[in-house]
Amino acid sequence: MKITVVGAGFVGATTAQRLAEKELGDIVLHDIVQGMPQGKALDMMQSACLENFDSAVQGTNDPADYKGSDIVVITSGLPRQPGMSRDDLLLKNSEIVGTVADNVKKYAPDSIVIVVSNPLDVMTYLAAVKTGFAKHRVMGMAGVLDSARFRCFIAQELGVSFKDVEAMVLGGHGDDMVPLARYSTVSGIGIEALLPKDKIDAMITRTRNGGAEIVKLLQKGSAYYAPSSAAVQMVQSIVRDEKRVMPVAAWCTGQYGLKDQFVGVPVQLGRKGIEKIIELDLTPEELKMLKASASHVAESAHLLGL
Repeated sequence: MKITVVGAGFVGATTAQRLAEKELGDIVLHDIVQGMPQGKALDMMQSACLENFDSAVQGTNDPADYKGSDIVVITSGLPRQPGMSRDDLLLKNSEIVGTVADNVKKYAPDSIVIVVSNPLDVMTYLAAVKTGFAKHRVMGMAGVLDSARFRCFIAQELGVSFKDVEAMVLGGHGDDMVPLARYSTVSGIGIEALLPKDKIDAMITRTRNGGAEIVKLLQKGSAYYAPSSAAVQMVQSIVRDEKRVMPVAAWCTGQYGLKDQFVGVPVQLGRKGIEKIIELDLTPEELKMLKASASHVAESAHLLGL
């Protein structure tokens, strides 16, 4: 497998490193900054004998090196700064992601595309329009990260193993995302049976603000360890045809009453990309929140003429 990671910043470089260490394929790390992807790739390759991987990592400034890629992970764009929302990045990052998508269409026309750049749902829509790829081959990394944050807070609150916690977060990758407590468990036990409502509500709020909390603490830049892990989990399910069920920004065609837009929903990921969208039985209130989140995404997409 050949996997191209576009953007050699913190998210992109960490993604490339984890892909190589898991030996999910040979990696191309692309960035417009001269020398940076080459230097990071060389550094990673010098760790191969220590971390025991044989994946090749190539740094490049030439998008022609996307050629033959099976998967392209787009991380390019400006990170959030304190006080910024993901939507504040809309116009500038749309220029960057639009250019990347044009290159993907030209040099990697058979690839599956995973978008990590913010505002994520709209950037995924833009990548789909620009590439013209079948919608099951274009998706956004959102719910996997948001669910991981929710899982982390649940495990910490209960003092249990992170391995035993599952959670589900739907909707757009923003402040109105929809963490579903009813579908969140510890070894199959619903968290509503383990925690009082006020504790759960506090964790839901913290999950929605998970990215902003990290941005505020860092003061410059944004999260990259967990986002890269989320992207790599998606790549792994595709490469190994694991058919994992996870929430991602996917093109809805009527599911949940949502039509012709990208929004975070549970899907089955396999070698062909999104193989199935799974419709959960949501309460009227949960469905209302999901549609409100999707509406916000649609408004942002409209600003770009999508």
